[in-house]
Amino acid sequence: MKGGKSKSDAKSAKLSVNKKSITKAGKKSGKAAKDPNKPKRPASAFFVFMEEFREQYKKEHPKNKSVAAVGKAGGDKWKSLSEAEKRPYVDKAEKRKVEYEKNMKAYNKRQAEGPQEDEEESEKSVSEVNDEEEDDDEGSGDEEDDE
Repeated sequence: MKGGKSKSDAKSAKLSVNKKSITKAGKKSGKAAKDPNKPKRPASAFFVFMEEFREQYKKEHPKNKSVAAVGKAGGDKWKSLSEAEKRPYVDKAEKRKVEYEKNMKAYNKRQAEGPQEDEEESEKSVSEVNDEEEDDDEGSGDEEDDE
């Protein structure tokens, strides 16, 4: 076949496309690791409501194991609440947000001061490297004796 592609050429073309998609997925996983010390964002008013609603729902429906059913029922209940009924949850969410902002300021201060600690660690690693170099120099002590 002149100029035509064989089946093996088509397969290799498909493989190259798959390789590209794999590298894209690899880039996503290549993000920086999250700091476990960073404060978690506060729950919204809806999620504060859901914390209480889940407990009530489990008491009323002990045999129900579906997370989706609880979420759907909670969403419907939240939509049916008036602004006055939502107010306590909104207030709790605002308190959590203020606490979160306070914790984030403290966290950011620690992060700004953090490089000083990192420098100490890097000094340790430099000294370890120097120790290794000294060990190497001791092995080649013949050259130093000639001086």
